[in-house]
Amino acid sequence: MATDILAEITGMLVEIVGDEYLLAEEVTMKTTFNEDLALESIEFVALAELLHHRYGADVDLMAFLAEKDMDAILAMSVGELVGHIGRITHTSLARAAAGSSSPASAG
Repeated sequence: MATDILAEITGMLVEIVGDEYLLAEEVTMKTTFNEDLALESIEFVALAELLHHRYGADVDLMAFLAEKDMDAILAMSVGELVGHIGRITHTSLARAAAGSSSPASAG
């Protein structure tokens, strides 16, 4: 699952910053948004929008960043975001499965 999420995030980053830049720098779980990718704040906003469209409102990048201090934001890796998305989507899938396994009401 994490490799799928990493591939999707990499695709989103290519869409945002252009593939010429990312071809020179392979995106891995250890790639940092600030030091390695040099993402600007407007690019974070674009990434947040793409994540929202792909994964829904539960994956709120801005809320995830708001929980961190500035040093943690600057040091954040792609792997941290992948883990966050994995947790959120796993929880959403579990909720959906729990809801579908409940007995249907007689009508």
